[in-house]
Amino acid sequence: MVFASLEFLTLFLPVFFAFYFLTPQRFRNHTLLFGSWLFYAWWTPKFLILIIFLTIVTWLAAILIDRSDSEKHKTRIMAAAIIVNLASLAWYKYANVVVRSLNDLFGSADHPLIVWETVFLPIALSFTVLHATSYLVDVRRGVVQAQYRFTFFSAYIAMFPHLIAGPIVRYRVIEKELKERFFSAEEFATGVRRFMIGFAMKVLIADPLSPLVAMVFKESSPSLIDAWVGCGAYTIQLYFDFAGYSLMAIGLGLMLGFKFEPNFNNPYLALSIQDFWRRWHLTLSSWLRDYLYISLLGGNRDGQTRTYVNLMLTMAIGGLWHGGESWNYLIWGIIHGSALCVARAYNHAGYRIPDLASRVLTLVVVMLAWTIFRASDFHAALSMWGGQFGLNGIAMGDAVSLAMRPTIYASFIVGIICIVYPATRIAATGWGIFGSRSWRAIWPALAFAYALIVLTGQQSPPFLYFQF
Repeated sequence: MVFASLEFLTLFLPVFFAFYFLTPQRFRNHTLLFGSWLFYAWWTPKFLILIIFLTIVTWLAAILIDRSDSEKHKTRIMAAAIIVNLASLAWYKYANVVVRSLNDLFGSADHPLIVWETVFLPIALSFTVLHATSYLVDVRRGVVQAQYRFTFFSAYIAMFPHLIAGPIVRYRVIEKELKERFFSAEEFATGVRRFMIGFAMKVLIADPLSPLVAMVFKESSPSLIDAWVGCGAYTIQLYFDFAGYSLMAIGLGLMLGFKFEPNFNNPYLALSIQDFWRRWHLTLSSWLRDYLYISLLGGNRDGQTRTYVNLMLTMAIGGLWHGGESWNYLIWGIIHGSALCVARAYNHAGYRIPDLASRVLTLVVVMLAWTIFRASDFHAALSMWGGQFGLNGIAMGDAVSLAMRPTIYASFIVGIICIVYPATRIAATGWGIFGSRSWRAIWPALAFAYALIVLTGQQSPPFLYFQF
């Protein structure tokens, strides 16, 4: 069950909201918790046990930290609980790829070094671990007080709007709302509007590009045009898929009385690679900055060389957090870390690039990095990179030409018209009737209605970030 599905829209959400708003205020966290656990169990009931186990470990550790009088004891408790969380994530993320790598190096197809049964990654585990880690660190620092009520803390961890793919919500952001929140018709309407826009972004813009992206990235020797068409399509697909999901999550949060932080800010208009990471997946970027780059590694406090090392480590670990199926994500993180180091050194030397050229260069670097992010393995990424640099010819292939038939992109074009153009124009200066309050309320509903019609005739691809 995903947000962009009929079972969620017509079954889970109406039933949940009916129970939620009929529940007395003081018990709504209980309804939220059990509804969220049901939402998670809809996919894989057995992995719910793991999520509950990590929740209990984190909850008890925070209480022990709060009750301890010894600073060393507090740190040890925090470290132990974080290790339990990270070890669980590392096992499910990298057990398969480590065994596969060892078999490739020291075994053969007929005689593998290790006989192995595939370990399946539980959905939401990556985001659960990030939420748990930030909470433990903040309790240890005294930024927040430990939550003694298990239901309240569990509702924070398991809250279904952000459970599966973010945004990453720090406990202190919604601490007061967990304790007390009231229904606001205005905020509920704003939440509905944002949900509808995110839903249309996913169904009308991201989903139609999925077949083209899959086809191009399976090509063994894509041409220059094929490779850039496929990479460009994936660049658009990933943004509208993930930003659409985030907007739906933020909208659902508002409907429930929670204010989540925004997750995107026009990242493909970034002026530099540093600016890109101030715009893309904002809640993850700030998490890596605050809890890893600054707190653990020391940030830029110990000179230029150490700063470059810290940047590389931060982005490499960020890549590992994304990964699991291959080492591609680690390489993707290293590419971004290298780009950040080069940009920092270039700026430190006093050089400047014209704004337009800088935007184009940043986007090209981001797209080249997306290539290995999307590729099935390193060899597939090399093939795509070869195509992007013209090593496999220039002309568009027949397969790509056939995949770009008008019927597939009808909903994509309508989506751009309904979502991107009105959003950018209205945000800028307003334009006649289309900038009026009535149109601002109508166009998301029209886009949502059209997206719903499109959804009934097809199966929506899963959210891309579910695999992380």
